[in-house]
Amino acid sequence: MKKTFKIIQIFLLASSLIATSLTAYAQAQTWPDKPIRLINPFAPGGFGDTVARPLLDRLAQSLGQSIIVESHGGANGTLASNVVARSPADGYTLLLANLGPIAISPALQPATTLDPLKNFAAITQLVSGPLILLVHPDVPANNLKELLELARKDPGKLSYGSVGAGSTTHLAGELLSQRAGIEWLHVPYKGAAPVITNLLGKQIDVGIVNISLAKAYVDSGRLKPIAVTTLKRSAVMPDVPAIAELIPDFEVNPWWGLMAPIGTPQSVIERIQNETIRLIQLPEVAERFRQSGLEPEGTTAVAFDARIRSDLKQWQDLARTNKIVID
Repeated sequence: MKKTFKIIQIFLLASSLIATSLTAYAQAQTWPDKPIRLINPFAPGGFGDTVARPLLDRLAQSLGQSIIVESHGGANGTLASNVVARSPADGYTLLLANLGPIAISPALQPATTLDPLKNFAAITQLVSGPLILLVHPDVPANNLKELLELARKDPGKLSYGSVGAGSTTHLAGELLSQRAGIEWLHVPYKGAAPVITNLLGKQIDVGIVNISLAKAYVDSGRLKPIAVTTLKRSAVMPDVPAIAELIPDFEVNPWWGLMAPIGTPQSVIERIQNETIRLIQLPEVAERFRQSGLEPEGTTAVAFDARIRSDLKQWQDLARTNKIVID
């Protein structure tokens, strides 16, 4: 009797799994048959829109359905993550993912944020977002080596401005401090505009901002570029070296990508990935990204997942060793 009951249990479980698989397969075959929601983690008109605009119309046309952008700003982008994590894993709700909410917030606030590896499936990294170190022309340093030497001469005196505590610009400074063995003073601001203003006014020595915001000031000679934080130089300022050229493997890359709720059918993930990669490779799309200071990427889901895991570990390690806590 027990043996018969066990066989029935196995049969029922197998039937359930087959039914679930068939349902998922059927959904994937008809997907998409209604509009798709793209959840933006920041306010309308911000950098999220800058990332989405070059792609959305073309991607919607390729998929045969409209894509509606919904902005859910707040809590450093984690509100949007919660919206997507609670949505059905059917391919109709996607996350415009960013390094901050996906890898930095979970590292600095693990008790209050979602686990990106358990709640989301990676689709593709859309772009990289180089940050740049800037100084006032009066600062006696023309390259990263000279800037680090200046910091070592008087530990704790040299200051750098970020766009806020816990931001990528803040952590870029912390990582440089750790990797280069320097001590310098972090001055957090609320946004990039006051960083630039106080850098021009010489209230701070170094500013770390997105490269697109810096270009006009560098071109006019009002600020001096030192280095970018991505592994490779940026096409926006190809003459500016990467920090990694002096400090191997140094990288702070505020990337953007696409993610979906965990459990989204693999065939849906692959279709979005393949269509997006094809579009990113179009010269006109790549050029629009570069005009905004972004480097087009278009990676596989596997490569994007590996990047997220690597970044998460880097920021967890840095938060622990540098004792960084964000309330």
